[in-house]
Amino acid sequence: MRHIILLAIVYALILSSCSHEAPNNLDYELHKVIGNTAPYTLPKSTDFANIPQSPSNPLTKEKVALGKMLFFEPAFANEAKYPAGLGTYTCSTCHVVEAGFRPGRMQGIADGANGYGQIGERRHKMSLYANNEVDAQGARPLSVLNVAFVENTMWNGSFGHTGPNATTRSAWGITDVFTKLNELELGALEGQNIAGLEVHRMMYTKEIIEKNKYKAMFDAAFPDMTEEERYSRKGASFAISAYLRSLMTDEAPFQQWLKGNKNAMSDQEKRGAILFFGKIGCVSCHNGPNLGSMQFAALGVDDLFEHGGIKTDINDARNLGRGGFTLQKEDLYKFRVPQLYNLGDSGPYFHGGSKNTLEDVVRYFNDGIPENKRVPKEQLSPYLRPLGMTEEEIKDLTAFLAKGLRDPNLQRYKPTHTLSGMCFPNNDLESQIDLDCR
Repeated sequence: MRHIILLAIVYALILSSCSHEAPNNLDYELHKVIGNTAPYTLPKSTDFANIPQSPSNPLTKEKVALGKMLFFEPAFANEAKYPAGLGTYTCSTCHVVEAGFRPGRMQGIADGANGYGQIGERRHKMSLYANNEVDAQGARPLSVLNVAFVENTMWNGSFGHTGPNATTRSAWGITDVFTKLNELELGALEGQNIAGLEVHRMMYTKEIIEKNKYKAMFDAAFPDMTEEERYSRKGASFAISAYLRSLMTDEAPFQQWLKGNKNAMSDQEKRGAILFFGKIGCVSCHNGPNLGSMQFAALGVDDLFEHGGIKTDINDARNLGRGGFTLQKEDLYKFRVPQLYNLGDSGPYFHGGSKNTLEDVVRYFNDGIPENKRVPKEQLSPYLRPLGMTEEEIKDLTAFLAKGLRDPNLQRYKPTHTLSGMCFPNNDLESQIDLDCR
């Protein structure tokens, strides 16, 4: 009799377990709309074998370690416009860890600005710099998280010789002299960062590298590179690019859910994910491992000059998106589909910074009404249309984007100090006070 009772209990438990597989179960529904989870599962930052990289710059722990230091080192900010700007900024000035590796304010400003605040939100232009003299970005900077999965970098995809750029050779160096680097086939990040270090007024020479105690790290990272290339922007770019390729948000709740931890996301986040991959169809564009893609879309949003951006105006070629690079009419006003992890750490959003919160972004897509009258209707993405979401669905989708895709441990990608001993990410007096590192 006891055996019969035990069997009945086991059978009841099995039935109970099966009932959780019903269509109204959130985990079941999410698995159903996602299908194969492997394409969305990110590797760990140390899993070099599974991180996309350039054949010209294979990942090594020595390169990543050097790049991690250089990204935060103010000592190489040595070509500032004025002496007051020397040694005051870094790559992380505009790609702030606490802001999801984006600026903590609307526009990134490296040389020519002071201040930091908590996440870079208090940075402001130095009074001695004119607007056209600062090193300011003419579009809201993209996050560098999961950038290893970006084949052609920048909003217009101008760097890189493969992917969508395989047929754009005639445009290399025509609209932007720096894209001539694509012909060297170094890799999108490597080429962009060589150009970027020059644009952002950073110089690397053997003398400067030795003075700031980085020679041993350069030697360990690039033992087979000639000294001329090793102690230069190329060597620095290769190290920084290796570091950037290692920035994976593999600890985000959604990533943990993909790996089997069904308690990693809240029910609200799961409902939002079901909308993302199912009914609302965000995955039509955001379909790479980083939930971005190499698609370019015109969403009819405002440009940065309309929202307080300096060193940019209505005639800025960056407002033209992909078309400003390819010079093809069909590419005008189209911008690369960005990755979505840790966007909730800091607004505003879109290339022009026209939306302040992620919920604002969701509502913009839900309304499906373009705000920029200069973008011709025929250029607009067919996905910009009224979606008909309810208020609850808007909240659910926002929760998935803001919380489900937020890696809470980005501090692991930040060094504890620089070899120069300078304050970082910024080293100007105001930032030193804000950061309490004088």
